[in-house]
Amino acid sequence: MVIKESAEMYLETIYILEKRGPVRSVDIANYTGFSKPTISEQMKKFREHGYIQMDKKNYITLTDNGREIAANIYARHQVLAEMLQHIGVSPDTAQQDACRIEHYISEETFEKIQEYFKKQMKKD
Repeated sequence: MVIKESAEMYLETIYILEKRGPVRSVDIANYTGFSKPTISEQMKKFREHGYIQMDKKNYITLTDNGREIAANIYARHQVLAEMLQHIGVSPDTAQQDACRIEHYISEETFEKIQEYFKKQMKKD
C-alpha cells in the first residue's frame, strides 16, 4: 500500500486521538469531518496492510508500522508549525500550513529545514 496524503492524515489522526484514549471510527470521523463510511473503508485498508488493529469492541490501535508512520508525520507537523510561528505566521495559519506541507516535503528537505531551524534557535 502506497501511503498518500489522506492515509498519512488518517494515521496521524489516530495517533493524536490515541493520546486521549480509546479510538473508534466515529472518533476519527468527528475529528476529520469525513463520513463514517469513508473512515470505515480506510480502516479496512489499514487493517489489511497491517497499519492498525481493531479489537472486538471496534477500538482501533496503531501497529508498530502504523505508529512509526504516524509519529513521523506528527513530528514533521510539530516542527513545521513551530518554525512557521517563529517567523511570524499566526498559530492557526501555521497549524493549517504545516498540515499541508508535512505530506509533500521530501525527507531531505525536511532534515535540512530542521537543521537550519535548530541553528537559528541557538542564535536567538
